[in-house]
Order: sequence, then C-alpha cells, then structure tokens
Amino acid sequence: MSLVEKIMSLKKERNAIILVHNYQIPEVQDIADYVGDSLGLSIQASKTSADVIVFCGVYFMAETAKILSPGKIVLIPDKDAGCPMANMITAEKLRALKTRHPGAKVLCYVNTTADVKAECDFCCTSANAVKMVNQALHDAEEIIFVPDKYLADYVAKKTGRKFITWQGYCPTHVKILPEDIKRAKKEHPPAEVLVHPECTPQVVALADYVLSTEGMCRYVKSSQAREFIIGTEEGILHRLKKENPDKFFYCPSDCAICPNMKKITLEKVLWALEDLQFRVEVPEEIAERARRSIRNMLDIVD
Repeated sequence: MSLVEKIMSLKKERNAIILVHNYQIPEVQDIADYVGDSLGLSIQASKTSADVIVFCGVYFMAETAKILSPGKIVLIPDKDAGCPMANMITAEKLRALKTRHPGAKVLCYVNTTADVKAECDFCCTSANAVKMVNQALHDAEEIIFVPDKYLADYVAKKTGRKFITWQGYCPTHVKILPEDIKRAKKEHPPAEVLVHPECTPQVVALADYVLSTEGMCRYVKSSQAREFIIGTEEGILHRLKKENPDKFFYCPSDCAICPNMKKITLEKVLWALEDLQFRVEVPEEIAERARRSIRNMLDIVD
C-alpha cells in the first residue's frame, strides 16, 4: 500500500478531513479535502461532520480551526510549524498597548495566536481588512491594528485612516523586492502583477492587483490574461497551475519560500493520523474570547 493510500484509508477510519494551506508542498496539497487560506479552511471544517481535522499549515491556523470547531480533534502534523509574524505580538504586549490607548478599538489580522485574538474586538483577513475598517470601525476614533505593519499600511492608504500599528511583518513576503518585480515584468511584459498585501509598500505600488491568496486564485480563473507574476509565497503556484493549465505563472523571487510552511510532509500527515498527534488545544476561556473577535468579523463579511 502506498503512502497516499495509507493516508486515505486512515482518514476514512478516523472520520477525518485534511485541510491544506495554499503554501504547502505540492504532494500535500494533492491529498487535501480542501486547499485554501487559513480562515476559509477553518470555516469549511466547522461545517463538516468530521471528527478529526488534520491542518497542514502553521500553528495559529490550527488554533483557529480549534476555536471554530471546539468539539473536534484538531491535529497539526508538525508542532514546530510556527508563524514568525504571529509570534511577533503577544497577548501581554497587546494588553500593554491597549493600556496606552484605552479608547481604541483593536483589530487583529487572522495571522495571530489565539490569546492575541482573545484581546481584540475584531479579527480580519488580508481580503476583508479594508471592509472591516470601513464598516465595522468607521466610527472608531482610534484603531489598534496588529501585527502586520505592511497590511496596515495598505489598508490605511485604501481607507484614509491612521492606525496605531505594531512593527510586525512576514519574513517571507519582505524578501520579494521591487527590483524582483521590475525584472520579472521586463522578462514577461504581457504578465499581470499580482501581489499579497503583506509585501512592502514599494512592491505593492508596482502591482496591477493586490490580493489575498484566495483572491489571486479567483482572479486568475476569471482573467482573460494568460501570464501572471505572483508576488507571494511560491507554494501557491502549484494550485494556480493545476487549476489553470493553459496559463503561465512566474515567481519574481526564489527567496519567497516560507520554511515553516514546508515542514509538513506526507509522512507527517500519516503519523498524525496514526497516533492522533499533535493535538492542538485552546483553553476555553481564551477560545471563547477569540471566537467572539472572529464572529464579530463574520457578522460583517459573511
């Protein structure tokens, strides 16, 4: 029996589903029940009758799945698959910031740990952050926006609002440089430039479209263009090519690789299902408050 066959057999036996983020390695993407972005996957899982969720992503994503599916077993195949940006802000540091700005509303990017989400009024994604500011926070005098300073900069320019920001960032996205985009554009003049808002403002300024990972997938499907320069983690190219075999995709930088996203392998998925490891738990008091910040978002964008 092949490795994939063993995984599929155990998945059925455990009544499990496999969620895989867009940045995972191709062979892991290919065994997924659902491939997508972190919040979308967690919402999808919460609507299923699965008993076990195997989340192939980074730790905060698996935490979010547990928050939205508290009665399910949530596993992450590699417990050391973390997110450096999420780890740049802690609940303690956020509480200190809130103390300095007692009247501020707090908006956190979904790329945060459960205990940070628990300190926030609203959560947001890269796709809906502008909408959240315009609709949920339009009357807020002060807005704390954590942890991504580059997403905050993008949203500030789109909304005309000023934020109290944290100096967090994605170490992978900042490796995509303006000269990388310019070089790729010179090499592929017809290509449209799609970049993630976690990129630096200098890179965002060169984009034809600034989109989340799911936004990129939707846009490419509907676009009449045949060539695209993709300014985000290179793992998404596998899905883009698979879903659009007649189109061409170019990664502007060979540095745009998240080592944490590449930690999960087929073997680790199998081991997770065999031993029901590594279980992701969120204390209920934290989960309840974090769930509220996510629900406050979904009430606006659903």
